[in-house]
Parts: sequence; C-alpha cells; structure tokens
Amino acid sequence: MTEQATILCVDDEKNVLKALRRLFHEEDYEILLAESGREGLAILEEHNNVDLIVSDYRMPEMNGVDFLREVYTRWPDTVRIVLSGYADTAAVVEAVNLGHIYKFIPKPWNDEEVLSTIRSGLETKALRKQNDRLSQELQTKNQELEKLNKELLSVNENLESLVEKRTEELEIRHHILQVSQAILDVLPMVVVGIDTEDMIVNCNREADDLFNNATFGLLGFRRQTVLPKSINELIDTMLQQLDQTQKIMFRQQAYQCQICQLSPTTAQGYILVMIPLA
Repeated sequence: MTEQATILCVDDEKNVLKALRRLFHEEDYEILLAESGREGLAILEEHNNVDLIVSDYRMPEMNGVDFLREVYTRWPDTVRIVLSGYADTAAVVEAVNLGHIYKFIPKPWNDEEVLSTIRSGLETKALRKQNDRLSQELQTKNQELEKLNKELLSVNENLESLVEKRTEELEIRHHILQVSQAILDVLPMVVVGIDTEDMIVNCNREADDLFNNATFGLLGFRRQTVLPKSINELIDTMLQQLDQTQKIMFRQQAYQCQICQLSPTTAQGYILVMIPLA
C-alpha cells in the first residue's frame, strides 16, 4: 500500500487556497494550507513529511521563488512548484533554470494540467527515493563484497602455509567454498548454476529469495520443478541463443538476463544470471 502524499499550498489569497483544496478533493492527498511564505516554513518545521509544495509567486514579504529557495536549502527532497501570472514568467523561468524548482504553472491554471503536474512530480520523487534506496543497498552489498574479497585474498595468500600446517586439505577447500558462496550471496543479482541434466547445483541467496525457496533452497532439484514456468521458458530460449542478453519483467521488477556456458574442460552445464535494473 503506497503512503498518502502530503501537499502544502502557499498563497496569500484565501480564494486561491480554497480553489486548490477543491481541486484535490477527489485525490488521496493530505492538503496543508499557508497564507504566506513564513507560515509555510512554520508548517514545514512541524511536518517533516511534506512531499510537494505549490506556491504562488507574488506574495508580500517573501515571494514564492525566495520561499522555495529556502525550502530547497532546508528540505531539498520536496518537489517544488510555482504558480505565477504571465507577467512573472521570465523571473520564474530563471529560478527553474537554477534547478531549485520542478515546474511552474501559469495563472489562471488548467485543472487537468495542475493535477497532471502534481502526479508527475510525486512520481519523480518516488522514483528518486527508490533509486536512493537501491543505491544504498548496492553500496552496502559492495562493502560486504569488498570485505569478503579481502578475506578470500588473505586465504589465497596464505594457502600454501595453511596446507603445510593442516593434515586434511578438505578443511581448507571447505573454507574456500564457504567464502565463495558468501560472495555469491551478497552479489546484487540472481545466480543459478545448472548442470547438463537440468539439476540446480549452485545458487545464491538472491535466487532463493526471488523464487520463494529460502526455506528449502533450490539445490538438488531439477529446474523444471522449482523454477517458475516463465523462467524455464526463458532458459530454453536463451540456450538456443548463447552470448545474448534478454530483458524480462518478473514480479514487477525488470531484469537483464544472460546464460553463461561453463567450459567443458572444467565443468559441464551453464549459469543463469539475472541483473535487476533500477
């Protein structure tokens, strides 16, 4: 369920504020009203969750552009829109070009244009927020990957001495396999290894989570029994077109997919890689 968006309307004319409130009466928005830039700033100090601001340009004491520049400094994530008469267009366009204002709407306005601009601005903010979240997740996973890479490098550098000290080589190999699997598990992509008999022989946590097998896992099962039909059809198609990538939508997420065939000299089979697209 998406959160209800909060919109702040600022205008020194009460009739304009009433008209804006009526305009949004059928929309699922929380509407806040202010009759001046100062009052608008006070409301923002009390409500830290304002998503979008619609402000008149011509207001006493503090005009709309100055007000929104102050908002940009203190609450840069808000979407900022200016209402202005045609005589003020040049000044507002200059402010827009400075990058502080999302759009300006001329007075008198067209209701559909205002609603469309509001929806577009809120969608832009939602996408920006999602991209920030994905970037943070990727940064976190990259840090984990870097840590694991250092551990693996340390293991490799000391492998010869470890072999001399240990009587059972399997213990070292098991440790390396654990680190390798840990690296696979923090990769921000889906990785599934499949042998020539269509049995899943390796996969990472992203694959288990995506295909809802986090409890029992995918290992040891034939892909046709545990992977969705659409994914199996994708694999069948891509096996006929190796070295080519393909974009798909799966569970409301876009992925760039590729089949990587293993070298016959080292192993038999192939790897399915699905990289999420922002």
